[in-house]
Amino acid sequence: MDSDILVSRTRTATTMQGATGYLTIDLAALGRNYRKLVSMLAPVRAGAGAVVKADAYGLGADRVGRTLYGEGCRHFFVAQFVEALRLRPALAHDAQIFVLNGLQPGNEIACAEMGIVPVLNSLAQWRQWSAAARILKRCLPAVLQFDTGMSRLGFPREERAGLAAALRDGSNVEILFIMSHLASADDMDSEQNGEQFTEMSRIADEFPGFDMSFANSGGVFLGDAYHGVLARPGIALYGGAPNAGENNPMEPVVSLDVAVVQTRTVPAGAKIGYGGAHVTQRETRLATIAAGYADGLPRCLSDRGAVYFKGIRLPIVGRVSMDSATVDVSALPEGALTFGSLVEVLGRHQTLEDIARDAGTISYEILTGLGDRYDRQYR
Repeated sequence: MDSDILVSRTRTATTMQGATGYLTIDLAALGRNYRKLVSMLAPVRAGAGAVVKADAYGLGADRVGRTLYGEGCRHFFVAQFVEALRLRPALAHDAQIFVLNGLQPGNEIACAEMGIVPVLNSLAQWRQWSAAARILKRCLPAVLQFDTGMSRLGFPREERAGLAAALRDGSNVEILFIMSHLASADDMDSEQNGEQFTEMSRIADEFPGFDMSFANSGGVFLGDAYHGVLARPGIALYGGAPNAGENNPMEPVVSLDVAVVQTRTVPAGAKIGYGGAHVTQRETRLATIAAGYADGLPRCLSDRGAVYFKGIRLPIVGRVSMDSATVDVSALPEGALTFGSLVEVLGRHQTLEDIARDAGTISYEILTGLGDRYDRQYR
């Protein structure tokens, strides 16, 4: 057996022998990425929270959250209330958890009792939270999100006057800060960034006295004016590129090695995979690997994507299946790959952005799509 494969299979005492794949999450790199972002924000005294929605982009919100808490992070953002409930026990009492989508009716009392903070996106959500405060007979904290041009979440322009009136009339809701979300921050040259900044500045004038949170991962790199008092990085923490087309300044956090299930040699004219979509032009050596679209290898990588072995690119041939994919290993010496060998899907030779490019998607989708059938190792 290749010594590199042997090492990877026995790297910790808790590694599951014979797993179909090994997903490694480098918590030290995660911490360094957080510190890097904090250092970029510090000149204007902005802080950095962390977006840990979708189970920390699929990497495990409890482990990720505890690591970032250890680095000094105290503001954690999830999308849904159920995510906040799952994360709350993993963090100390002084960590604040914010629900970006706000609350569905019926979750108000539980949210308040758990000390979770909703991000209010509309007058309907405002009334819902204010009513809960009246029932509990105490002031409840919240964040106000405004739509500055993304047309997704946040108080729309037509509701701002009603919100201002509610605030003037006195309230049992404590506003911690106001926020909005940048739609094109990954494109540093996009005119939409400036348009949203102008609108957010106008809103800050309409609602004076509140701190502002504006920058996401890409927004951190747009300059001090976008930082506000609290940035909300997500993909950059996990090693994804915050700005498209630019060198990625973040460290990779995730690596993935997948096992070979079977090897074979087929003649010219052999049909490969569902639908016989790929037909060999010559005698070809193949390896079937134990990962498919149920494991985060999108079906659109069919005849487009690749894996690596010792730095050599092995193209995916035929359609990616639910549980497997087939690669052309003809570039390797015969016998270099055998049953149980591991190939690199994510690592030194292939980044999140590389896979996303080949799949015609974004790194977020690749990262959050990694399945739960791999043996996960945190280091």
